[in-house]
Amino acid sequence: MSKTPNPKIDTSQPPVYEIRIEGHLDQQWTDWFDGMTITLEEDGKTLLTGLVVDQAALHGLLKKVRDLGLPLVSVNPVKPGPSTTFPLRGLRGTDQADQSDVKS
Repeated sequence: MSKTPNPKIDTSQPPVYEIRIEGHLDQQWTDWFDGMTITLEEDGKTLLTGLVVDQAALHGLLKKVRDLGLPLVSVNPVKPGPSTTFPLRGLRGTDQADQSDVKS
């Protein structure tokens, strides 16, 4: 087991996560999901996308999915593109999404 950190992992920025759940959520749930971008998919699933500051914040989002009673389909970290910006999750005062960040 190597003690050398993986040089390909950028730990200076919080990761972007995609959380896919079964069923469609209205845009009104954006605030409840800490400003995550909500995308309704044609196959009846909802994709929640955004920066997640740490594992505790990720677990908090997953708890909210559980509390809704909607089946969790997948959770994936993704690399943001060069022009992709998301509001930061898990920090006080940063849970409001700008309307330009919310996809219809």
